[in-house]
Amino acid sequence: MQPRRIVPVVVALVLGASVSAQAATIEISMENLEIEPAEVSAKVGDTIEWVNKDVLAHTATARNGDWDVMLPPKEFGTLVLKKAGTVEYYCRFHPNMKATLTVAP
Repeated sequence: MQPRRIVPVVVALVLGASVSAQAATIEISMENLEIEPAEVSAKVGDTIEWVNKDVLAHTATARNGDWDVMLPPKEFGTLVLKKAGTVEYYCRFHPNMKATLTVAP
């Protein structure tokens, strides 16, 4: 019967669409004691990659305590986003370095 063939095709199309959605990697620079860009939007599942271009160590520390990424001089650190929300973060060593990360579901 025709209806039985249509259902698997629809299911395959739905599954294919959800499988094709890929997480992004978003790069944020720390250079000259500044975080650039200072405001970033991302989605749950995306990876944030902070690149420390300075000769000083930095951190990416969430004000709400969710994460604290150590960034040695001339190195990088990553974080996979696990929950939605807006998080303000800063460098523990240089508190004037501030930024905001908005994560959509």
